[in-house]
Amino acid sequence: MSKSIKVGIIQVSPVYLNLAASMQKATELVKEAAGQGVKLIAFGETWLPGYPAWLDYCPGAALWDHPPTKEVFAALRQNSIVVPGPETKALAQLAEALKVIITIGVNEKVETGPGSGTLYNTLLTFNPHGEIINHHRKLVPTYTERLIWGPGDAMGLQAVETSLGRVGGLVCWEHWMPLSRQALHHSGEQIHIAVWPGAKEMHQIASRHYAFEGRCFVLAAGLIMEVRDLPSQFEVPAELAKTPDKLILNGGSAIIAPDGRYVAGPVYDQETIVTAEIDLTEIDKERMTLDTTGHYYRPDIFDFSVNRERPQ
Repeated sequence: MSKSIKVGIIQVSPVYLNLAASMQKATELVKEAAGQGVKLIAFGETWLPGYPAWLDYCPGAALWDHPPTKEVFAALRQNSIVVPGPETKALAQLAEALKVIITIGVNEKVETGPGSGTLYNTLLTFNPHGEIINHHRKLVPTYTERLIWGPGDAMGLQAVETSLGRVGGLVCWEHWMPLSRQALHHSGEQIHIAVWPGAKEMHQIASRHYAFEGRCFVLAAGLIMEVRDLPSQFEVPAELAKTPDKLILNGGSAIIAPDGRYVAGPVYDQETIVTAEIDLTEIDKERMTLDTTGHYYRPDIFDFSVNRERPQ
């Protein structure tokens, strides 16, 4: 029996460092995707209100006590969201109204109390009943990202039950943390959301490997960002300043089947909604040969556990 679902990835830029405008844009894009019959809608890494690519493209951004960096960080924090908060309430209501699942990467801040100066790279999942059903903070910010985000925890390191199947997700280089992958596999994941700033060759390899290893469908979500989207507080290198419409994050979104083949994409260098019909019965076919939590796990040899407590 076919279990066909239409899924989609929003490969469209937010309004960088503008939370209100990005929320309005996200609402319009979700409605557009739902109008195409998409039932699970994925946005890329920290889509709200954008990925801090200036860490890699703007000279001096990582210098100690650098005034432009402090100013941009302040703007990022002011435009980050609280979970739960007004933005999550709006997204939950949108998911309920359209009867869709929404997964979206966000910059998360803590409003008051311990940790209120720290930002997190967070992946949120909303179900069609208007609920936040998963709240995952990236475990280890990658390289220069450690200037921006604090380390996360394993509370959301799991797939969760939805009307479309069990949905989970990892953020960027978490896909190269073997035990993070195993934690998701153990939770019975059927649809995996892999969020990236841009899905280049190695990110494609990681996403396809994840689908093959986990015997699940993968939505690899990449971002779109032009040079002109870099914060104006920084001086952009001359070679980039000449081409303000050049893409520094060029997408690469793709939908991948449990045998590692592409169902859609990868799509580069354009704003679009990448969609595909997926059939969950493919998972059962592929698990005949490989099940990393069953006949390929060997619990008599390996002992695996996860601490899911969130530090207070």
